[in-house]
Amino acid sequence: MTTGEIELKALMVASLSGDAASHRALLERLSKRLRAYYKVRLAAVGRGPEEAEDLVQEAILAIHLKRHTYDRAGLLTPWVYAIARYKLIDFLRRTKTSLANVPIEDADDVMADEDSLSAESTFDVRRLLAKLPSKVRCAIEAVKLDAQSVAEAAIRCDISESGVKINIHRGLKAMANSLTQETKT
Repeated sequence: MTTGEIELKALMVASLSGDAASHRALLERLSKRLRAYYKVRLAAVGRGPEEAEDLVQEAILAIHLKRHTYDRAGLLTPWVYAIARYKLIDFLRRTKTSLANVPIEDADDVMADEDSLSAESTFDVRRLLAKLPSKVRCAIEAVKLDAQSVAEAAIRCDISESGVKINIHRGLKAMANSLTQETKT
């Protein structure tokens, strides 16, 4: 086990025991790792760093919502990267990236069924969405939850396509910040 794995796992275990400072530190460290993970993989399919940032926020949110499923006896980083990988595959599906552009190790999973959220996680997401301004919430719901294209979301939310992208980025960031604030109390 590497030093990084040991440190991250210790933060996760402390986080699961209610240590808010450890939870914040865990999410910050994972964000850095995930950012690098996504930038490399998205660059390989011709995508930019702004999309990597959105995926980081999605993955951090999923890790927070699914933390109760982590087995303390197992390694943390494979669990984290499995979540990150599924978020990447979902992104590739949503953006209709050709299977020819998908890294070979991910190709079989592109056709896999989507991971369903538990009732608790769905409640958390809805609660966090309710805190967002209506246009931001609309953009996230349309693209991230209802799998609409950015163009479809722009029509649905009555904003420009760039407005949809900005709202999604800002909304996911606000949701992640909200989670961080909740763990402080």
